[in-house]
Amino acid sequence: MLNQVMLLAAGPGFGFGGSGFSLMLPVLMIGVVYLMMIRPQQKKQKLWTEMLASLKTGDKITTTGGIRGTILSIKDDALVLRVAPDGIKIEVVKGAIAAVTTQEEGK
Repeated sequence: MLNQVMLLAAGPGFGFGGSGFSLMLPVLMIGVVYLMMIRPQQKKQKLWTEMLASLKTGDKITTTGGIRGTILSIKDDALVLRVAPDGIKIEVVKGAIAAVTTQEEGK
């Protein structure tokens, strides 16, 4: 009985329109995954790289580790930050920057 059900399920008339629908389903699933997961991540990555490119001295930033500081100097792949309360200077890799927290004027 189970073998007959499996043979019927594997036959060409199974589903909504046979083999045409079964070929379109994986393409549709890949499209949904792209729109729901990959595309938003690409947009987020683009905004992050633009933010890193626009860093300048004097900006207040937050690192991924939660350290907040002010940029003193910018090197190729690193930044020197001044961290409160004692004004300690630390060097941080640009990839560790989570956000720029400088307050914009007029807001």
